[in-house]
Amino acid sequence: MQDQKHEPMKAALWMMGSVVSFTSMAVAARQVSSELDTFEIMTYRSILGIIVVMSCAYFSGTISEINTQTLRLHFIRNTIHFTGQNLWFYAVTVITLPQLFAFEFSVPLWIALAAPFFLAEKLTARRLGAALIGFLGILIVARPDQIGFGPGIIAAAMCAISFTGVGIATKILTRSQSITCIMFWLTSMQAVFGILCAGYDFKFSLPSLDITPWVILIGFAGLTAHFCITRALQLAPAIIVFPMDFIRLPLATAIGIMFYYEPFQVSVFFGAGIILIANFLNIKSEQKNSKKF
Repeated sequence: MQDQKHEPMKAALWMMGSVVSFTSMAVAARQVSSELDTFEIMTYRSILGIIVVMSCAYFSGTISEINTQTLRLHFIRNTIHFTGQNLWFYAVTVITLPQLFAFEFSVPLWIALAAPFFLAEKLTARRLGAALIGFLGILIVARPDQIGFGPGIIAAAMCAISFTGVGIATKILTRSQSITCIMFWLTSMQAVFGILCAGYDFKFSLPSLDITPWVILIGFAGLTAHFCITRALQLAPAIIVFPMDFIRLPLATAIGIMFYYEPFQVSVFFGAGIILIANFLNIKSEQKNSKKF
């Protein structure tokens, strides 16, 4: 079989779409947080997601791929993702954008560390070493010796752990389920979760006209970000694609300084750089292992 042709320039363009999408979603979340709580944000995001997913499924002819064969795993995955995404929407309002994104960069490391326990993969010394290096980077970003473990830092850390669980569950689901099926249950279940959690006190806020465009942006940005990453990985190896996501840090720093008066934190860049190196080591290790088989 002929090897897939790598197109790093096209992959870079798709990753720019992902960077813009993730960053714009973070900005939009801050804009709506004064009117909507995290559960309400998730509700509107999921409802918009259902519309987009079903529209794409209809025009691509993949609606028939939606099934209930692994409904229990879908439920577990989406419960974890709902928890993590709510923590993300909370953290984005109380810590700096670079701090939050730096925590997100650690997710691939924890997936590699957890995979042996859930995916029957081997726990190698390289994987363990990469995870320890990544943890050092997280400590530098969080700076517990200076600012302690505040609610925002704890939320960001728990968010990364939640997204790790989502990554493991997604990897299992993709063995038998299509993207259309996974995305349908993601948006549908989380819409129900959001309505139940947001309406527990029988109070449900409707977005005002001022924030409605931001709510719509949140709904589209999450979907487009993951689509862009998928397309980038189809065009270039992970070891090329992943470092491109690092551009989110300087972009988020610039936005934070210009619009939210956030301080420039050298420690965040230093810690995120260490996390990036740990991811490099993990990817290189996976490439070496794959060549043995």
